[in-house]
Amino acid sequence: MPQGTAGGALWESVLAELAERREEFHAQSYVPRDFVGRLKELGLFRASTPARFGGDPMSPPEFLRAVERISAVDGSTGWVAGFGSAGTYLACLPLDTQAELYADGPDVVYGGAMFPVNPVTRTDGGYLIEGRWRFASGCMGADLLSVGIPGDADGDNRPRAAMLRPEQVEIVRDWDVTGMRASGSFDVVVDGVEVPREWTFIRGGEPCVDEPLYRYPAIGYQAQVHAAVGLGVARAALDFASRAGARTGVTGAPPLADRAYYRTGYAQAVAAMRSARAFYYEVAEEVWGAVDGGADVSDEQNALVRLSATHVAATAAQVVHEVCGFSGTATIDNAHPLQRMRQDSQVPALHAFLMPSMYDAAGAVLLGRPPTVPGFR
Repeated sequence: MPQGTAGGALWESVLAELAERREEFHAQSYVPRDFVGRLKELGLFRASTPARFGGDPMSPPEFLRAVERISAVDGSTGWVAGFGSAGTYLACLPLDTQAELYADGPDVVYGGAMFPVNPVTRTDGGYLIEGRWRFASGCMGADLLSVGIPGDADGDNRPRAAMLRPEQVEIVRDWDVTGMRASGSFDVVVDGVEVPREWTFIRGGEPCVDEPLYRYPAIGYQAQVHAAVGLGVARAALDFASRAGARTGVTGAPPLADRAYYRTGYAQAVAAMRSARAFYYEVAEEVWGAVDGGADVSDEQNALVRLSATHVAATAAQVVHEVCGFSGTATIDNAHPLQRMRQDSQVPALHAFLMPSMYDAAGAVLLGRPPTVPGFR
């Protein structure tokens, strides 16, 4: 079985270790480099490295299923694993830069902090960078990091991402949150580092690699990856609810599965989640099939990618909330398994790529109008 497939003995070993160590990760607020190494063993950090540079590109539907499975064990680790897809952004770098980037092997862990976009000083060969950026998820295990800088006419004035080595960046361990606590989305600070222009790129810009994966919509793919985390967390919540059906409460009332409200709520949650999941993977398979067959992605297909990702993230958050509701008072305990799932499930739905405004933008495109948010395509 290929490493990237979410099954087999290696996968079982990694997921078992994750189940044992997730409390450690949450206590320190990040997934450590040694466990990121285990994720490398699964092929997740060569899954978006171009084949020409030794990568083993994974189809988006396959990668999404892998992230979903990891997230069902721990949402934060699924979030970090999801950045194995971010190499699709790096395909916009010049080919010579990519050759240098992957010179030591295809398993490159890349993390970025785009915002706030900080001003830079132009130099003869690039940019002198300084400032502080937020939400650098997975930065503690990254081999390369990027920060957001102003764009220019070459990229329609969209922000650029400037690549940096970890030793050029100060990581400020200030990540104090409830949801996705172990994602290590710390702030990063850069103090006067010059970055050559050829080590910058437009996120979601025109790729320099002519392979099928890099013709798949890059921004839409990242939206799907973030949504896969919520999907995995909701899957875990439903699994928990299924097992908890035999439990009786402190009042001596019948087991939960013998109560009509519990059965009804569980059935409705399963129907909602499976319906949203089916739409999400149906779109991913359809668009990947078109791209892999040599076709261009249409505006309508891109809108469906964004719509299905937004819908599954919102549905996952709602389903976990509802599972907590029909599971009773015990879920308010901070140590209750559903409490972390509730907190984690909210994060994907709050991401800029998956906010409710994406429904409006997708609807506009599907009705033949321009998208209503920037960076939709």
